[in-house]
Amino acid sequence: MTTIQHWINGSLAQGAATATQPVFNPATGAEQARVVLGGSADVDAAVQAASVAFETWSESSLTQRTQVMFAFRRLLLDHEEELGRIISAEHGKTVDDARGEITRGREVVEFACGLGDVLKGSFSDQVSRGVDVHDFRQPLGVVAGITPFNFPAMVPLWMHPIAIATGNTFILKPSERDPSAANFVAGLYQKAGLPDGVFNVIHGGKEAVDAILTHPGIEAVSFVGSTPIAKYVHETATSHGKRVQALGGAKNHAVVLPDADLEFAANHITAGAYGSAGERCMAVSVAVAVGDAADALVAVLQRKALEVEVGPGDRPGTDMGPLVTKAAQERVEKAVGTAGAQGATIVVDGRGLKIDGHEDGFFTGPSLLDHVTTQMDAYREELFGPVLAVVRTETLDQAIDLINANPYGNGTALFTASGEAARRFQRKVRVGMIGINVPVPVPMSYYSFGGWKDSLIGDSPIHGPEGTRFYTRPKVVTTRWPQPAQQVTAGFDFPTSN
Repeated sequence: MTTIQHWINGSLAQGAATATQPVFNPATGAEQARVVLGGSADVDAAVQAASVAFETWSESSLTQRTQVMFAFRRLLLDHEEELGRIISAEHGKTVDDARGEITRGREVVEFACGLGDVLKGSFSDQVSRGVDVHDFRQPLGVVAGITPFNFPAMVPLWMHPIAIATGNTFILKPSERDPSAANFVAGLYQKAGLPDGVFNVIHGGKEAVDAILTHPGIEAVSFVGSTPIAKYVHETATSHGKRVQALGGAKNHAVVLPDADLEFAANHITAGAYGSAGERCMAVSVAVAVGDAADALVAVLQRKALEVEVGPGDRPGTDMGPLVTKAAQERVEKAVGTAGAQGATIVVDGRGLKIDGHEDGFFTGPSLLDHVTTQMDAYREELFGPVLAVVRTETLDQAIDLINANPYGNGTALFTASGEAARRFQRKVRVGMIGINVPVPVPMSYYSFGGWKDSLIGDSPIHGPEGTRFYTRPKVVTTRWPQPAQQVTAGFDFPTSN
């Protein structure tokens, strides 16, 4: 049985941890490895290594740092298939889906390769007689990322390339459910020429998380996960003087107007709802059918859901793999039953699905619920599984009000042929990321990712310009270079620019 260890100061390390946790193959239900569960001593060892590395890495040239990023990008391309299969074997998503998340993560690496332009400061000449002002940004120090199971490559890649390229050193605490991708990426960084100690991986659960949140040697923490944990991370880390990015949960709505192409809309909503088995913070979990669109939309969604091919992630032709754990499978299937008991119509029932040859896998099929109300658990809770709930409204404005009343504000979409409706929607809806005829509006790496309301705790989105600002702090320098023979009279009054 393989034991997955930490990566500290450029090599694998058992550390002080004695406890381990099983890592399953979700398609078979079999335990395939064990991961060490680190604690405060292991976090401290990583911080010490990262602190030493910061002394030289922070003083390295921007050219040196971006050259490492260019090499790292090339290695991500070269090893995309291998990394994708590692992710599929531990998470359950299809290999193609895993390769897609690597691609989206690699885009942030490409943004980091061009940080020279982003980090350019400003200069103001002669703000007063013989006085100039300029500014620049410097790295924070040792920073950390705590990341979820659903994107074991992409979400960490939203963090560490920018942190490292701006001169920081990084400690990653990945999910203990699918930890191998983090160690694989650490090896690629080493091959790319990143000095030892700049990137470290600590595996573990709550003890490791708490050690990161409270360690005095860590300057900033980035987190993606559920809203309750995001609030805990933000409160704990900020109370210990750290900067915090804390991205929480979601309940993403896709609104369909009667003028929309229903085949097009249903195709994309189906993919957005059931892709990656619905285990995405940007998954479409609610379809809002407006007016006369409702019955026809449900009919097309039913047909599309029944066409989804469910199976192991490494089988060609599979659209949707298993859920990540047995507990997740049971929770999602219970939620479908609860929805029916509360009055929803179960149009497609994915419960009880068995895959030949993988009978012990954590599979559930796509479920489609109609006549869902905002009082039902299926609407109020983030199910994080392949369940699509259809809510009906009479007008677009009612749909907007429904979305705005929801405590989450991560992503939303509108399917329409009307430019006026699209403009009204994107201006009035209180959500951070909006798609018009785009179901999953994850922005490109040169924009920043982050929702509103309970989907973002605090005010720090991730990657893009906001990510660069998060991992650096500004300095403003005011200079005067008088001629040696020049006499400059100092005044006792408050200085002005006259």
